[in-house]
Amino acid sequence: MQDQGRSPRKRTGGRRRANHKKKKHELGRQSTETQVGERKLKVVHSRGNTRKVRAVTSNVASVADGAETVEATIEQVTENPSNPNYARRNIITKGAIVETSEGQARVTSRPGQDGQVNAVLVE
Repeated sequence: MQDQGRSPRKRTGGRRRANHKKKKHELGRQSTETQVGERKLKVVHSRGNTRKVRAVTSNVASVADGAETVEATIEQVTENPSNPNYARRNIITKGAIVETSEGQARVTSRPGQDGQVNAVLVE
């Protein structure tokens, strides 16, 4: 399980003594690695009686080109600066360069967090 609590290291690099074990609300979830495919969403319940819509797969992106926004189909992930393996596995994350019907676009949204893919055209 991922820990979303305070870091065990101080700013100086020294170790901080833990004053409690991991609490349930400090544990994170497995990341949703959004892939290229037929659009599939998943609703996840989060703290404070709220819900997050996560995109499990998506093949549609809202691509902005200056003033206008067009809905384009995603063909594949060309490159992904966060992880080269993500490009090979067609995983869409923020910052990924995707090949769309409108041309190459950089993803500006977080599909695993808000359930949609927004992008800007790359010249």
